[in-house]
Amino acid sequence: MTKSQARLDELDLAILAAMHEYQKAGILELSRRTRVARATVQARIGRMEQAGVIASYDPHIDVTAAGFDVQAFVTLEIAQGALESVAEELAAIPGVLEAYATTGSGDVLCRIGADSHAGLQAVLLSIDRTGWVVRSHSVIVLSTVVPRRTLPLLRTLAPAGTSKAPAYRDTR
Repeated sequence: MTKSQARLDELDLAILAAMHEYQKAGILELSRRTRVARATVQARIGRMEQAGVIASYDPHIDVTAAGFDVQAFVTLEIAQGALESVAEELAAIPGVLEAYATTGSGDVLCRIGADSHAGLQAVLLSIDRTGWVVRSHSVIVLSTVVPRRTLPLLRTLAPAGTSKAPAYRDTR
């Protein structure tokens, strides 16, 4: 299946907000909370899954609570044309939580986690040993100021139009 950009309306946003707030809720509970038919909620969720808006149902795992309370962001400067090789090598390092190709002075931005400062140093050394990394710059996370979130951004979208669901017809 190919993913296409979804145009979200108010009902889609309400379903996503309910899914975020009541993460263990099933389709029936989501339909109650959004005041629309179960089949409508199921169809909307299916459409958002197909479009890639709902990318997974993985649990949000707090690595700090799991014992990895040292985190850092690392900017990598890599050899030109080595992005695929770097991606493979970074994926093999368990302490690399995320990595993104970027613009600017660095080529790749990583978020890494460790159980201690010694563990952090071991992850940094593993990254530097990849052979494709020319230089790295790291900053240690002291605390989370704004946690990962998506709903505020989604709410800035202009609604795609009115929903056919009675609870969302020009009443908001």
